Amino acid sequence: MSSENLPTSPGRKPRVAVVFGGRSSEHAISVVTAGAILRAIDRSKYDVLPIGITTDGRWALTADEPERMAIADRALPSVADLTDSAEGTVVLPVDPGTREVVYSEPGAVPKALGDVDVVFPMLHGPYGEDGTLQGMLELSGVPYVGAGVLASAVGQDKEYMKRVFQSYGLPVGPYEVIRPGEWAQDPAAARTRILDFAAEHGWPLFVKPARAGSSFGITKVDDPSRLDEAIEEARRHDPKILVEALLTGREIECGVLEFEDGPRASVPAWIPPVTDHEFYDFEAKYIDSASGVVPAPITPEQTAEVQRLAIAAFEAVSCEGLVRADFFLTDDGEFVINEINTMPGFTPISMYPRMWEASGVSYQELIDRLIQAALSRSTGLR
Repeated sequence: MSSENLPTSPGRKPRVAVVFGGRSSEHAISVVTAGAILRAIDRSKYDVLPIGITTDGRWALTADEPERMAIADRALPSVADLTDSAEGTVVLPVDPGTREVVYSEPGAVPKALGDVDVVFPMLHGPYGEDGTLQGMLELSGVPYVGAGVLASAVGQDKEYMKRVFQSYGLPVGPYEVIRPGEWAQDPAAARTRILDFAAEHGWPLFVKPARAGSSFGITKVDDPSRLDEAIEEARRHDPKILVEALLTGREIECGVLEFEDGPRASVPAWIPPVTDHEFYDFEAKYIDSASGVVPAPITPEQTAEVQRLAIAAFEAVSCEGLVRADFFLTDDGEFVINEINTMPGFTPISMYPRMWEASGVSYQELIDRLIQAALSRSTGLR
């Protein structure tokens, strides 16, 4: 059968599988994000099937109880807390001719859960946001929200993201990459490369995992004495690390959303300096609820320029659906793109939905647009 979208049965609502959790270090944030989606999705328009992926990779049938999926008293939620069975598994279809999802437990007859029309993959980081899940859905012929395989993979790997941006003439800050094995095989040579980079661009440096998000594993390094510790912290999350020079200026974010006539950019946001943190790290984002200012206090000309650059980044990586693009507005008035996020957070304090709300697109409409865009696309080459 063709991988073109299969029609829904007459008289029934499209069924959305919200897939969340996953094996990455961003597991808990994915759960929080999915909870916000489940609270807001229009149940009069869509049927919803929550599917959680545990930290060890098991696909589990979870309770549709978004109130249990929030950060409470600084405690992070997990998929394991939302499922009654420690062994039951959910299996998505692997045959493009069917959309039926099956649930099974050891010793029991598998149970058909019905067809799924579209997947909303609220996964962050490796094993979900990086093209792996998208590839599986392409093979299955099931449409899904967001970027395809290539854009997801490029958007997850900060090295190749920057290389693509540079090839399209987008402004990128100085960086150095330490690939897997270099640090383990010859740490002295790798360290020398970083010290040479610091001699050229100055301290402090930022050492971060090349393929992680939510600010996990990032360290601001003020001098060589903390370098080894920062590298090991980054390598806990990813064997490939990125070293970036400090860019002085304001942090500006901009959302991109795919409309019928093409991608459009939101009003931008400004992320002000956080007084209790060295930078906008995980604790500032999700625990202490550091807030951005929407719209950003920049000139109309600067707003137009950052919107242009955000759409250019979206198109350079061949994104679909949505992107959050993060920039620095340097002290000399130039924008430098830091990174994009192909599946940005949808938590109540997340900047992407806040920017679109300020642009006239409500949270519920945002979710609806993303689902409808996914339903209108075929899987496969497009």
